Amino acid sequence: MDIMDGHFVPNLTIGAPVIQSLRKHTQAFLDCHLMVTNPLDYVEPFAKAGASGFTFHVEAAEDNWQDLINRIRNAGMRPAVALKPGTSIETVYPLVESKEPVEMVLVMTVEPGFGGQKFMPDTMDKVRDLRQKYPSLDIEVDGGLGPSTIDQASSAGANCIVAGSSVFGAKDPPAVIAMLRKSVQEAQKIKIVSYM
Repeated sequence: MDIMDGHFVPNLTIGAPVIQSLRKHTQAFLDCHLMVTNPLDYVEPFAKAGASGFTFHVEAAEDNWQDLINRIRNAGMRPAVALKPGTSIETVYPLVESKEPVEMVLVMTVEPGFGGQKFMPDTMDKVRDLRQKYPSLDIEVDGGLGPSTIDQASSAGANCIVAGSSVFGAKDPPAVIAMLRKSVQEAQKIKIVSYM
């Protein structure tokens, strides 16, 4: 779920009450991507609401990321970090390598805040760098993912895919989801063999 505060990105979207309402109806992993200026302010409300994963932007947590990771983990959520297309991949290395690391890196393949944007293929260099440096890390990609771009993302090393418009705008959403999943699974088999 994308959470936007109208400040870090111009849009304003769902918050903790929606997460709480959804949690009553599912045991699914509720992965929350917070595109907000002050992510620390959201840790407690989202934990209480039942969020499973809490992904914050490195650009919004330059001064307090270690405290933020600790609070997320102590609140019972999975900590993850996201970065915009223009942010250097090196900025997340300390968060992955710290004593209390993030468990996933989300590489934005579009500018955050608006659905339906065109996939930026040059962001796959970041995914490749992360996969080479951290073979077992969960690497998520978000933005413009669909049938025409999934193979680029999965072959670069992404193993977690966020797809919105390509699924919800499809005539057969289950078929699109199955195709995205198959691409990632096949690429991961190849990667596992190549790491041996």
